[in-house]
Amino acid sequence: MIHKPVLLKEVIEYLNPKPGENFIDCTVGEAGHTLAILEKNGPSGKVLGIDWDAKQIENSKALTANFKDRVILVNDSYANLKKIVDENNFNLVNGILLDLGMSSFQLEGSEKGFSFKKDQLLDMRYDDANNDLTAEKIVNEWGREEMEKILEDFGEEKFARQIAKNIVEARKTKRIKTTFQLVEIIEKSIPRRRLQGIHCATRTFQALRIAVNGELDNVTKVLPEAFSILSSGGRLVVISFHSLEDRIVKNFFKNPPSASSGGGGAKILTKSPVTAQDGEMDENPRSRSAKLRAIIKL
Repeated sequence: MIHKPVLLKEVIEYLNPKPGENFIDCTVGEAGHTLAILEKNGPSGKVLGIDWDAKQIENSKALTANFKDRVILVNDSYANLKKIVDENNFNLVNGILLDLGMSSFQLEGSEKGFSFKKDQLLDMRYDDANNDLTAEKIVNEWGREEMEKILEDFGEEKFARQIAKNIVEARKTKRIKTTFQLVEIIEKSIPRRRLQGIHCATRTFQALRIAVNGELDNVTKVLPEAFSILSSGGRLVVISFHSLEDRIVKNFFKNPPSASSGGGGAKILTKSPVTAQDGEMDENPRSRSAKLRAIIKL
């Protein structure tokens, strides 16, 4: 399985890593962006890589083995960024990357039910050691109104009411345990004329994943921490993949903490979000929805 980091050229352009500088990759995944940074910030520059998924940390350790003591890998949520930085004495941070997308491994190889294209158990947890909430628990135990709300709020699903209603009806006779069971219910909930374009289960699976992992709360929490950690002149680059995340990032960049408190402020480097070029979209379809925003701390 070959992982292709999204907007790699653009990430390097906006982070602008130089020899001896230190960077944080808050979602290290399969280390695609981290490896590119390490090629630029040698011989002494370091990267602190964080991932909530323990298997991704294992993958990154193997992939970055050649860089030895220049890489620090931590299995934790980026929502705990300040704590992670303090515990690892990782100071003088010149740039931070937040790639909020799913990796190829998580979609195709984790067997956690992230993809509606494979018949797997409905788990969707990044961290199954410390998180008891699964997608299966939501679809089988949450009330109809609660499910409808997360489908509307986190998935922007127009047919949230019908999908939630049909989930509740289906679970009366049989517990919904797998992705294909859920997809079948979703297909029956959406008018046939609307079963065109993006897959009908896309928004529901997105909503469940966000709810299970508290993703929007984590993004809201990490942005001010990341900005405060940056050294003067440091850059924060964020790649989002749906409008809910992008809206949070856009609003934060308009009014970062130091600017609102009378500090040195910040300068937005991307007047509008940077998107993938045609060539990258052809090679990596997942890049089509990616939006990159960057800011520099003054």
